[in-house]
Amino acid sequence: MIHPTAIIDPEAQLDPTVVVGPYAVIGRDVELGPHCVVGPHVVLWGRLKAGAHNRFHAGCVIGDAPQDLKYQGDSTGICIGDYNVFREHVTVHRSNRPEEDTWIGSHNLFMAHAHIAHNCRVGNHVILANGALLGGHVVIEDRAFISGNCLVHQFVRVGTLAMMQGGAAISLDLPPFTIAWGDNSLAGLNVVGLRRAGMPPDVRLELRRLYRFLFLSGRPLRQAAAEARERFHSEAAQTLIRFVVESRRGLCRHVTRARGVQRKPIDSEFESPSRSGQEGDLS
Repeated sequence: MIHPTAIIDPEAQLDPTVVVGPYAVIGRDVELGPHCVVGPHVVLWGRLKAGAHNRFHAGCVIGDAPQDLKYQGDSTGICIGDYNVFREHVTVHRSNRPEEDTWIGSHNLFMAHAHIAHNCRVGNHVILANGALLGGHVVIEDRAFISGNCLVHQFVRVGTLAMMQGGAAISLDLPPFTIAWGDNSLAGLNVVGLRRAGMPPDVRLELRRLYRFLFLSGRPLRQAAAEARERFHSEAAQTLIRFVVESRRGLCRHVTRARGVQRKPIDSEFESPSRSGQEGDLS
């Protein structure tokens, strides 16, 4: 069903099951798969291809030109998987060069006013809360959670099942399974996320030991990662180690959060960042 006030280019390719609300605008190079729902005042533009069961709420702008001064008006694209939800006024920009698309996987939730810049790659089951902002070329791996009003600098990687606390800002890579807080700071493992993802207790325990080995032992990080490859063997542990080794921007580091005390790095392998059971607990 298409509302009579919607403006749709005749060359746009919409599955017959697509629903388009009032005053929506859909450009020539847009392709929408089965059962997509386009809400009122949504703008879908550029070379945009979306799969099935995507829902675009009121005021979204998906596929407009990148906010990049190097962009010269080329035909660039954005590719979207299935079962994504774009809430009110979410903006997602297409890539800044024809050979590389902005890419979004499936089963993601982008809450109101979130922004995904050009050339980003977002995995599956990712959540961006209200007002979260991703700079250009950011990579967000599966099941990451970016809380409200968080800032992610361009070219940063966020690992799988990582979480950013509300208002956090990072310009360095955020390792898998960890929690970011403040500016480029780690607060421990994302324990709740690991449990909800069905991570077995023995693997969570190994990740706890690995986290301490990498970030709290005082060893140089590259050296610690090389040694950790021989000491930690689960798939999750190897994922974290590989992320550390492959990081080009450098990594967020662990710091304390004591009340009334300026933040400083934790030097002791045995010092805990927070009370047991709270966010940041290493268990």
